[in-house]
Amino acid sequence: MSELRDNVADSQYELEANGETAFARYRKQDGVLTILWVEAPPALRGTGAAGKLMSLVAEEARRNSWRVVPVCGYAAGWLRGSKQYRDLVV
Repeated sequence: MSELRDNVADSQYELEANGETAFARYRKQDGVLTILWVEAPPALRGTGAAGKLMSLVAEEARRNSWRVVPVCGYAAGWLRGSKQYRDLVV
């Protein structure tokens, strides 16, 4: 898997794996990162790509001292289930 890429033009973080791209659409405003939608293409489902993407996004939020609002059900479940990152959730 490659590094996290911030595709500012499309307002999404992206992670490439096996020639496919998982992404997390976001909105950034006033120190808050709102995660609107997380998706992995069918070829990446079950590979851990979405979880890796979320780890990298959470690290980015921590580095920038952002609070996180997970609108997406997957993102909310992942963050709340993570002992390491659940404190980021608003």
